[in-house]
Amino acid sequence: MAQAEEQPMQMTLAARAAEAQRATWVSVAVNLVMTAAQLVVGWLAHSQSLIAHGLHSFSDLLSDFLVIYASRRSAHPPDPDHPYGHGRIETAATLVLGIAMTLVGAGILWESGIRLQDAETLPAVEMIALWTAVATVLSKEGVYHYLFAVGRRLRSQLMIANALHTRADAASALVVVVGIGGALLGWGFLDLLAAALMGFMILHMGFKLAWSAIKELIDTGLDEASVAQIEQSLLAMPGVLGVHDLRTRRMAHQALVDVHVQVDARISVSEGHRIAEAARIRVLAEHADVLDMLVHIDAEADHMTDPAALAALPDRAEVLAELQQALTGLPPAQRIVLHYLEGAIEAEITVDYAHLAGDAALADLEKTLTERLAAHPAIRSICLNAGIVSN
Repeated sequence: MAQAEEQPMQMTLAARAAEAQRATWVSVAVNLVMTAAQLVVGWLAHSQSLIAHGLHSFSDLLSDFLVIYASRRSAHPPDPDHPYGHGRIETAATLVLGIAMTLVGAGILWESGIRLQDAETLPAVEMIALWTAVATVLSKEGVYHYLFAVGRRLRSQLMIANALHTRADAASALVVVVGIGGALLGWGFLDLLAAALMGFMILHMGFKLAWSAIKELIDTGLDEASVAQIEQSLLAMPGVLGVHDLRTRRMAHQALVDVHVQVDARISVSEGHRIAEAARIRVLAEHADVLDMLVHIDAEADHMTDPAALAALPDRAEVLAELQQALTGLPPAQRIVLHYLEGAIEAEITVDYAHLAGDAALADLEKTLTERLAAHPAIRSICLNAGIVSN
């Protein structure tokens, strides 16, 4: 059964990775052409901003290959070394991409500042640089819309990050168009100023991406609205009396959830487990961004009990030995259920109805047993039931 449930998940991950890689290869092809065009034309046409943008496009190429690698690795199913899957590979790749963009932007900004100090000695920019910059804007903007649509459909932070990187490239190319246009009109320093401004934009975007990935790596939770929706799904589950200690943490495009769910204190362990599993399945079905959820069942709210006092209570073997001694001379117990609630023990004891003379005898027996255990420091109450024991 577990294998049957695992197969669709693996197919979904594989299909997701394949679509991410197809979209990224489109970006690779466009970036490869535009990188070569900008570097060659920028050098021939004496445009520092176009060369700088070509270097940025080259960083796009690196990020595309990073996306291909990360999407392929993150599609691998969980294994003994990675029980939660490989989704954090996307996060790590996003961090690398953000750091790379920050360094590229800082480098361009620094180089432009140095050249601005000597702008009069630089050769004039030629017209072909302007047409190359315009073509870059159009191509980058088209790739951005394509990648962003795929990223949203796959809920991939890395794909969206790559799309935003491409949009930043398109915006910076627009700045390059203005700078080259100004240089062609006689204001040569505008080409260098455009390169400096482009470097600042790249640096800013890279810092935002890196910071977003760092927050995920330190287990930043979902936003308040998403947490509230998960809590409402749990509270709507029949058998759930309360929810507390709801914690979330991001795992690439999905999230992991831990929660304490309160149920009726006197239901069976198996019924409590069934409620927990049903609640987990409900949340996974209603919230597509939740990868998995760990549900802890509580018989009472944690704030009502001192954990140390609860742990100090005698365990089942010790309590049973004392109960058997108290039952000496009385009908034998067929079943004993212990409830550890509010720092004390409540015992439910079932005796064979054949050993009783009637309901009055059961009441007398319960009274006798209660009197024998009245001085017990941990047992708060005794409830006696009569049952028919089949052979």
